[in-house]
Amino acid sequence: MRRLLIGLPALWLALFFGLPFALILKVSLSQAVIGQPPFTPLFANGSFQGSLANFALLLDDELYLEAILASLGLAVSSTGACLLIGYPMAWAIAGTSRRWRAPLLALVALPFVTSFLVRVYAWIGLLRPTGFLSEVLQSLGIIDGPLALVPSAFAVAIGMTYTYLPFMVLPIYASLEKIDPALAAAAADLGARPMRVFWSVTVPLSLPGALAGSLFVFVPAVGEFVVPELLGGPGTPMIGKVIWQEFFNNRDWPLASSLAVVLLVLLAAPIALSQKSQTPAARGLG
Repeated sequence: MRRLLIGLPALWLALFFGLPFALILKVSLSQAVIGQPPFTPLFANGSFQGSLANFALLLDDELYLEAILASLGLAVSSTGACLLIGYPMAWAIAGTSRRWRAPLLALVALPFVTSFLVRVYAWIGLLRPTGFLSEVLQSLGIIDGPLALVPSAFAVAIGMTYTYLPFMVLPIYASLEKIDPALAAAAADLGARPMRVFWSVTVPLSLPGALAGSLFVFVPAVGEFVVPELLGGPGTPMIGKVIWQEFFNNRDWPLASSLAVVLLVLLAAPIALSQKSQTPAARGLG
């Protein structure tokens, strides 16, 4: 039974992660050609024909380096913004009575009821020069003319923060909800003030949830395509957009595959470090 429970997830990962990654890695080591498929075979005439030329090109071309750095920067800023906004929300929900927790959590997840594209287009209507935000600021006399926030990296950060905020709130709430209230009461009985109790008891015990939420936000944010395409425009060269352009516009599948491999390595590193940094007790709380 134990082998079955371990084998089924391993088989699932091998089929839907290991095999596709092996195919992407194979294509990344080949060269682009005009044909079907648009890349050279990895083995020909009994010899290995692959090379690391595509990966070397990623280091030489500033476009790809800028896309990687821009993706990491926007993902980090969006994750930080989600943490700053999501932690107080989760803490407030966990501090309410149990009958109100389910409705409040439902409100957090309510945006998922509507289409993702509709929510992104709604931000375009809010942030464009003739949008709601610009008209309100002009009517209040704060600005003199239309405020153009779309397209911009700032609009992309707002869109990704809004999109991934529930992924931060829910794991943090799960950690906070598991904390025994007697621990905070014991700290208060020993003379700790409320803020000291919060920083010394609540925050450390909720770190597994905050770390999980940060990963849930950071991982998809790095490869985000729709939000940068709609809110960022051509001036926001994120790696997801570049991969799409190389695949479908330039038909350079090997270069696009090498970018995908680099993206996967960038995402695997923080996940591995987070797993290594967690103690067994922290994993149990998370």
